[in-house]
Amino acid sequence: MILLESGENYLEAILMLQQEKGYARSVDVAVHMGFSKPSVSRAVGLLRKEGYITVNTDGHLLFTEKGLKKASDVLERHRTLTEFLETVIHVSPEIAEKDACRIEHILSPETFAGIKRLTLETRQKR
Repeated sequence: MILLESGENYLEAILMLQQEKGYARSVDVAVHMGFSKPSVSRAVGLLRKEGYITVNTDGHLLFTEKGLKKASDVLERHRTLTEFLETVIHVSPEIAEKDACRIEHILSPETFAGIKRLTLETRQKR
């Protein structure tokens, strides 16, 4: 099954929370994303069913290898696109963040590779 944008957003949020706090629980994801606990519980169930995450006895959300790969890819796309929008085309940080969140899900690998390359070139010139 292909992971939809909402699923990618959940994986990205879990990874960001893990990097920030050292762990992520459903309640943390709900607060981070501004969603209800039942909505997050449903999404967590679907992500578990599809083999992206597991939940340990403490309620911590843990990535499978497949889940960590997907979450890392989405977060890299988000961060690279945000940097591209801010530094290459000089969009405000607020707009860059919002637009990157939407764009990250629809770009082809080829287009993303070009944006990544141009972003790195711009970074090296500064």
